[in-house]
Amino acid sequence: MKILLYGGSLNTVSRSGVGEAVRHQREALERLGIDYTMDEREGYDIAHLNTIFPDSLRMARRAKRQGKKVVYHAHSTMEDFRNSFIGSNLAAPLFKRWIMRCYRSADLLITPTEYAKGLIQGYGVKNPIVSLSNGVDSAFFAPDAEAGRRFRRKHDLADDAKVVLSVGHYIERKGVLDFVELARRMPDHQFYWFGYTPLYMVPAKIREAVETKLPNLHFPGYVSRDELRDAYCGSDLFLFATHEETEGIVLLEALAAGIPVLVRDLPIYADWLEDGGTVYKGRSLDKFERGIRGITERSLPDLTENGRKLALGLDLDAVGRRLAELYGMALHSGGPEKLQAQILRPEL
Repeated sequence: MKILLYGGSLNTVSRSGVGEAVRHQREALERLGIDYTMDEREGYDIAHLNTIFPDSLRMARRAKRQGKKVVYHAHSTMEDFRNSFIGSNLAAPLFKRWIMRCYRSADLLITPTEYAKGLIQGYGVKNPIVSLSNGVDSAFFAPDAEAGRRFRRKHDLADDAKVVLSVGHYIERKGVLDFVELARRMPDHQFYWFGYTPLYMVPAKIREAVETKLPNLHFPGYVSRDELRDAYCGSDLFLFATHEETEGIVLLEALAAGIPVLVRDLPIYADWLEDGGTVYKGRSLDKFERGIRGITERSLPDLTENGRKLALGLDLDAVGRRLAELYGMALHSGGPEKLQAQILRPEL
């Protein structure tokens, strides 16, 4: 069995969660010794696609014409396309129709969570679909005191400085407006947002937020994987104020790194992230502020051991084994009905 991890237009999303998901897939296949290529000119049995650009749809159709199986990772939904870039809300219905066309080209669809699976099934997509976490490299994103000290030295932060971290694109959906307002409300905390989006792509209110001048608000931009690991280890908590997600790889990284996590209370996190058990949750600025202070002042219980344990269950080794099973099912299923029956089993 040989897998084509299709890389067309991948450079466009290399600094996004989709790009990181593909890196995870490569790592998982290499760990398991599964033969794969990113060159469509080589022979392969299954084409695995992750992006929804026109070239990916063409690749899927070409693979089907050649009698190959197509596995499509459904990372994108209409819901998480909204409130992102200029014009995204107007274009959202068209985006939905486009991704439905892409996803219907697959023999098997994979979504990161049951929540995302439900959204796509709600669009009317009938293809066999299974949820499988994008996973996390829990050996790399692990508690590391020296990594934390490197982060604080680089940014000239005192040992007792209270640091709030977030990671993502500069888009409204990711919660950047709330992040800036919390920095304004909490001058005794340092707020660091890692990630980058060209400001010409986002609405004026997002540009203004990112350009806000506060002594405790920092937008260092996109950083390397090593620097991001150091930031997790050197911060007091990870704030994920996102309004919509299909999973959130950075959330898994923070949990694996063993720092407290405060998330927006969203339906996607209702079943698998327990408020006060693995993370803390909030819905409003006031609740976020209380949560931040409770964590940094240590008046709330430490949940990091529970969060790390959850992340370990989604390590790339476990995710890779399940992915290999799904490849085998797609290759030998004999049809969509049989494949759907095979995948109805406990999922990661």
